[in-house]
Amino acid sequence: MKPNEGTADRIIRLTLSVVFFTLAFTVTAGLWTYITAGLGVLMLGTAVVGYCPLYALLGINTCPVRKIS
Repeated sequence: MKPNEGTADRIIRLTLSVVFFTLAFTVTAGLWTYITAGLGVLMLGTAVVGYCPLYALLGINTCPVRKIS
C-alpha cells in the first residue's frame, strides 16, 4: 500500500479520532457509543498508516510527490 495521505490530512484524521473517542466515552450512549468509537478507530488507523482505502477508490492522493535525485 502506497501512502495516499499528506501530513495535514493525517493530523486532521488524528484530531478527529480524539474527538470521536471523547464523544464515545463521555457524551454518547447505546449504539452511538459503538458508532463513534468505530469512527475513532477508523480515523486513528488511517492516520497512523497514511493510507485511506476510500481515497484509493476515488483516486485521491494528498501525499506530496517526492523527487528522486
